[in-house]
Amino acid sequence: MATGIVSVGLDLAGYEVLSRISLVVACVAWVALAADFVVRLVRERERWVREAGTPAALTAIAATTVLGARLSALGWQTLAEALLALAAVLWPGLLFVVVRHWRRRMTGAVFLGCVATQGLAMLGATLAAAETAAWLARVALVLFWLGLVLYGLALPRFDLRQVAEGAGDHWVAGSGLAISALAGSKLIAADSARLYLWNDDDSDVLRTVTVALLVLDLVWYAVLLFAEARWPRPRYDVRRWATVFPMGMTAAAMLSVAAAVDVPWLKGPGQALLWIAVAAWLAVAVGAVRSYTAPRTAVTSTARR
Repeated sequence: MATGIVSVGLDLAGYEVLSRISLVVACVAWVALAADFVVRLVRERERWVREAGTPAALTAIAATTVLGARLSALGWQTLAEALLALAAVLWPGLLFVVVRHWRRRMTGAVFLGCVATQGLAMLGATLAAAETAAWLARVALVLFWLGLVLYGLALPRFDLRQVAEGAGDHWVAGSGLAISALAGSKLIAADSARLYLWNDDDSDVLRTVTVALLVLDLVWYAVLLFAEARWPRPRYDVRRWATVFPMGMTAAAMLSVAAAVDVPWLKGPGQALLWIAVAAWLAVAVGAVRSYTAPRTAVTSTARR
């Protein structure tokens, strides 16, 4: 998710070489995680079923749609369509199981229902524009509104103490709004003279809601950034990747909304947020490498002693 959205943001900002490099990393990670998913399903069925009921299971859908969006931008529509179909098949079952396990005072992962749904809306709208498919755009619009409903249902279940205490996934509270704004911008961009998807009233509503979502996302971003400064959590945790994703998604959303609603001055702040996301990605990647190598180093040192 994190690497894929950084690739999308770099593409929107015009840094094609860096975008393709990060895309390769995202593809390798996706294939590895997909293989692990299948192996667990075949060999560790009970564990797979248990983990499928956690919100983290929905990251598979979100990651797949983000990767599909980037591949679509490269013109690889058939592959992007296959990823959309895969995500769409997984989405209803996983979402149903996850929502059944919702409770009060959850971490930011509770918003992944919204993120996964809006990922489908975003990729659906992207492909609708690329393939001139009106029906796909209308399905994406339904998913867009459903995603907002899921965000509203998740919000009261989010433990606000996570803003000060969370290990990284508390940032998903912002990414739900960010990917919603990105999906909205793609729905706006999907309209054309050939498709004529929305009338003037529909377009005005979409624009207003999309801009409002971006503003609310930026408010969350500011609150979460302030919380990081007020209650520092420098120690590496794998959930820090769930911090990078909202940062990258906010940057991508701002760049996409700037183009969709024709507000050029948003591009500057969007690029600034993009480089912050890239820096965060590098910091978390370094932490991940250190976390992986530290135990081995400790074992080697002990053996030598």
